[in-house]
Amino acid sequence: MTAGGEPGPGEGVTGGRVPLAVICREWLRIGVIGFGGPPAHISLLRRLCVDEKRWISANEFEHAIAATNLLPGPASTQLAIFCAWRLRRTAGAVLGGLCFIVPGLIMILALSVLFFGENPPLWVRGAAAGAGAAVAAVAVDAATRLMPPSWRRVRSSSARRRRWVAYLVVGGAAAATVGPYLVLVLLACGLIELGVGRAAHPGTGTALPSLGLPVLAAAVPAAGGLAALAWVAFKVGALSYGGGFVIIPLMQADVVNHYHWMTSGQFLNAVALGQVTPGPVVQTVAAVGYAVDGIGGGLLAAAVAFAPSFAFVLAGAPHFDRLRTSRPAQDFLSGAGPAAIGAIAGSAIPLGLALSHRWQLPVLAGAAVWLLAARRSTVSALLGAGAIGVIVALVGLPVGS
Repeated sequence: MTAGGEPGPGEGVTGGRVPLAVICREWLRIGVIGFGGPPAHISLLRRLCVDEKRWISANEFEHAIAATNLLPGPASTQLAIFCAWRLRRTAGAVLGGLCFIVPGLIMILALSVLFFGENPPLWVRGAAAGAGAAVAAVAVDAATRLMPPSWRRVRSSSARRRRWVAYLVVGGAAAATVGPYLVLVLLACGLIELGVGRAAHPGTGTALPSLGLPVLAAAVPAAGGLAALAWVAFKVGALSYGGGFVIIPLMQADVVNHYHWMTSGQFLNAVALGQVTPGPVVQTVAAVGYAVDGIGGGLLAAAVAFAPSFAFVLAGAPHFDRLRTSRPAQDFLSGAGPAAIGAIAGSAIPLGLALSHRWQLPVLAGAAVWLLAARRSTVSALLGAGAIGVIVALVGLPVGS
């Protein structure tokens, strides 16, 4: 224990040193059963670390959620890395993070071999077309689930509410139009709100890093090949504010229109695979990497996309309390956050326009009702849409992308 009574490195609330073998086993288990995106991951981590093992206090866990939500990249992955770091510092963070990520990565690469092979079976093509038809509804559902907590941050001020709506609209329009340059729009919204906050509270300083590299990454595309794949994966892993689903508008223009690694239909399938496999939605980048250069490309894309999460936690975890209470960081997220939510919703437009068969439209409508009205799970919507696609293929309707 530290002098202040808080658990020290490698100690939980109950005291004692947690073996690396236990971290490996438990984080691997969460990586295998972690279907359902960030809410499921957070619930599983809370049950393990707070409720069952009492390794981390409830208060510290909530603070960790708040801090990781201020970072770009997949927040639930960063939370998993932080919880393991909390128990065994660097060794625990690396081991726990890998065990959380690898099961879903193996699964999505295996499915990529099946779905993106040279001549997939008819039923596979049907399942892909059916699940792909539901992806636009999944995007809208993801945005609607993110809106309430973001709105609660600004509801006390009419001026902040108006800016929140403006950032939301701008993000949605950017996702539908500017594609890979969306990052610049998210950064601009964050900086505007940061400027407003500093004007209202002068002398608060800044807790944000230099934005030179993010701007460069957004503005200068690589020439092509594996370098381009690594660049796209870096943007996905290091610059995606607002949750994993914001990677869709970040990637779509690059993957489909600029580098032509996938057709529109194949990209829809990649997004669907990222949703139905356990682990973070960012795993979608591995399917894109497979389309570029097989298993090696998938592994490269995943390594580049997840490396920033490890770096952010290893470098920043000792300072999470300061980050969580930092006014500049909070102000920046108050601008970039609603813009990212708008971008997630706006991505439904290009995703919907990517549909190539009339029978996919009622599947999309049904998925929208299932998700938005019935409030059912994303995985069930995609699996149901995929099953409809298999039936459609077997009765002879077109399913090619």
